[in-house]
Amino acid sequence: MPLGVVFRRVPGVTRWVAHVWKAVAVLPGAGAADWKELRREGDTVEFHAATLPLELFRTDTEAYLHGLSAKVPAIYVVMREGTDGQPLEVVLVTASPYEAQDYADTGEELVEKVPMTEGLIAWVRAYVEEHHEDEVFIKRRRDKARVDRHEDGIGDARIRQVADVYRAPGSKERVH
Repeated sequence: MPLGVVFRRVPGVTRWVAHVWKAVAVLPGAGAADWKELRREGDTVEFHAATLPLELFRTDTEAYLHGLSAKVPAIYVVMREGTDGQPLEVVLVTASPYEAQDYADTGEELVEKVPMTEGLIAWVRAYVEEHHEDEVFIKRRRDKARVDRHEDGIGDARIRQVADVYRAPGSKERVH
């Protein structure tokens, strides 16, 4: 589904930051855009920055369920520092909080949460209901064999050991 991303630019509060940018909304089914101005109120301006596809994958349905169960379900917007005169470059939009966390952990991208619209929540929920399969937890059973009674792998069996395996080798002793 094509998903438009709306950014809000507000004046900075310090002399070192001229403007503060924040992802504030998504537009499901939006057409192509390249920083198109949507609304202006004084110094605050909202832009339709980009439109990217929101892709859902069958293997990520557990993550989508986790995102839908949040107090406010969200779309995660992944962005980088802009190039070609643009303030930010939108890299990805995702409904998976796990994928968003992976991008946030790298420190190279910025990740922001944007609330999902009701229609988008219904679309993601329908996808999850159709494709989700619970993974059955199978507890692993341990062997009853006692492995602590035999010291396997200590030293090399081909080399004769006179004393303790962990001692420092002696310079006078010749072992062949």
